[in-house]
Amino acid sequence: MSAHCQVTGRKPSFGKSVSHSHVRTSRRWNPNIQRRRYYLPSEGRHVTLRVSTKGIKTIDRDGIEAVVKAIRARGEKV
Repeated sequence: MSAHCQVTGRKPSFGKSVSHSHVRTSRRWNPNIQRRRYYLPSEGRHVTLRVSTKGIKTIDRDGIEAVVKAIRARGEKV
């Protein structure tokens, strides 16, 4: 699976790596994706999410219930 955050939608960025001789080669910057398991009290079960570290901070701030509701509103499966 690609490096994609389910909460923030962060994806890899693309660019060029420039050497000392100024030869340019393609490269990509991947977001820091972590697999985290959260408990949903309303459903009485755990969900596993692939989230970036920024997404983890968002879950800590807003709560897992609100974040899962937003993910489902976008049409993604949790």
